[in-house]
Amino acid sequence: MSTDKKAYPLRISVDVLDLVQRWAEDELRSVNAQIEYVLRDALKKSGRMPRDARGKPPIPDEPGPE
Repeated sequence: MSTDKKAYPLRISVDVLDLVQRWAEDELRSVNAQIEYVLRDALKKSGRMPRDARGKPPIPDEPGPE
């Protein structure tokens, strides 16, 4: 399991960022953690999240509050 993080600049509209910020606050996450959570969920739903031999994702399902 890799815990390495890579910085990535993201251009996002002010309106979308405001909505993500409110959503993150509702779920006690940082905006960064919320974006990662949403991306992981989309990867799982699309079948693109790799799994280990036990059928579990090799990386944590959900980042915790930062």
